[in-house]
Amino acid sequence: MLNMLIMMSLFSMIVSLMILINKLMSKKNKKNREKNSPFECGFDPFKTTRLPFSLHFFLISLIFLIFDIEITLMLPLINMMMITNKFWLNLTFMIFMLILILGIFIEWKTGVIKWLK
Repeated sequence: MLNMLIMMSLFSMIVSLMILINKLMSKKNKKNREKNSPFECGFDPFKTTRLPFSLHFFLISLIFLIFDIEITLMLPLINMMMITNKFWLNLTFMIFMLILILGIFIEWKTGVIKWLK
């Protein structure tokens, strides 16, 4: 058993070394300005590619993330229906939904959901 472990370790080290040597040997040494620049129909780019990030887009993505995680948290409740008491399951579900509805109501009242003013 020990002999097999040594052989597998040696084999994995040899394969790792071969991959490393292959990467170093096939590395491109010359840097070409034309190949590394972004392609815009043959013209040089006039301005930087980084644009300012919209705060509304960020807030909408946070709302999406919260509701996406909410679905993930609600899926185990389906499996818990068979095991646990129905009253506590319904109470947990109702509290969870109340928090989410309250959150979406606050976001609606503060105007986060409106994209244009």
